[in-house]
Amino acid sequence: MQTGLKITAFAAGLAATFGSAYAVGGAVDPAVAPKGPSHQESQEGHGAKEGGAEKQEGAGEASELPGGLQVSQGGFTLDLDTPRVEAGEPAELRFAVVDEDTSRKVTAFRREHGKDLHLIVASSDLTTYRHLHPERAADGTWSAPVELPKAGGYRVFADFTPDEQGAEGVTLGADLAASGDARPEPLPDAERTVTVDGYEVTLDGALRPGSGSELKLEVEKDGKPVTDLQPYLGAYGHLVALRAGDLAYLHVHPNGEPGDGRTESGPEVSFTATAPSKGAYRLFLDFRHEGKVRTAAFTVHAGSAAPEKPAPRDGESADHGH
Repeated sequence: MQTGLKITAFAAGLAATFGSAYAVGGAVDPAVAPKGPSHQESQEGHGAKEGGAEKQEGAGEASELPGGLQVSQGGFTLDLDTPRVEAGEPAELRFAVVDEDTSRKVTAFRREHGKDLHLIVASSDLTTYRHLHPERAADGTWSAPVELPKAGGYRVFADFTPDEQGAEGVTLGADLAASGDARPEPLPDAERTVTVDGYEVTLDGALRPGSGSELKLEVEKDGKPVTDLQPYLGAYGHLVALRAGDLAYLHVHPNGEPGDGRTESGPEVSFTATAPSKGAYRLFLDFRHEGKVRTAAFTVHAGSAAPEKPAPRDGESADHGH
């Protein structure tokens, strides 16, 4: 089974730099791109949203970078009202998306994958990842509970599409600090199989800079393939890729969906993605089974040899017998 996938890679400006646990970038970039269809021209690898078609631009142009690196883009600004939290303590993130033309908080969003807005929080060393589901008040203020396990620099990503004619998807990013004794961890080693909460998830495929490539993720439990993955936000899997160093953001969505008559519920979920450059990336796969969402994380190196596939078990073929 091979399930196609839309990839949304957003254009961005200057790279965000993470310093100590207390360094927070609060400035707003005054250079804002125009809204509307012209934003599409500046997007890299952005999947068209109509009819399942996918449009991908070349990744080699210097003016096109992946998104989430700037706080303002496409005429919108991410106003993070909570730039600092205490590590290990429950906190509430509060933020708003502000329309640069009117200086008002945006209250109308186009619903995608069951949500008006998707919120991602990741540590600068890419060892902590949270996919949150904030609630929006009538005045346009969003809020979401969060507890970050360790001190250090984090990046908050707001992924949304304004509900206005011709609007394209936007991903904005802002710095967040968790106070305390910051001790960044090294990027985890690249491995083909990771274990999360008793599930084994195996990655097959390589991430390539400047060209699309297929990434297949296979879910097993107790040595048996999981064939009854449950829909999560309208899909059997969600994949987010973050580039090490600047946390450039790539968000990937399945082309097929549960109930379409062709998308299987596991054990394999297939994605097509394009890396904007060579380098190390961290992939985060969200999947739902037995009523709980779990996240499997992988380190991959675009533009270099991928780790070898794990040796097949006794009685299995090299493709795990599927």
